[in-house]
Amino acid sequence: MTSALDTTPTPDQDGLAPQASEPVEPPAFFHEESGAVRFWVRTAAGGWMGAIARKQVLHFRFGAMDSGDDALKIYQDHRQEIDAAVLRRVAAGSIEPVILREADFKLR
Repeated sequence: MTSALDTTPTPDQDGLAPQASEPVEPPAFFHEESGAVRFWVRTAAGGWMGAIARKQVLHFRFGAMDSGDDALKIYQDHRQEIDAAVLRRVAAGSIEPVILREADFKLR
């Protein structure tokens, strides 16, 4: 559990639960074993919410290839839209980690 005095997120062994001690965002990364990009989004309350986007979901929405490097680049290139999808899920009651699905994205 994170205390109110902590503010620097640091990922645990699985990269899922940052602990806050400074307002520094933990870096997004591609997790080979799960085939997903793992990242954190700042919530309206000022905390960090862990989220996961599988490379297949990124491919469906943004045209990412099968490699982890490509999936991470797609996340970085479309971060605003992806983070907004996480925040919509959080507002709807999702808990950490938020696992994004194809239906979480608005098609253009």
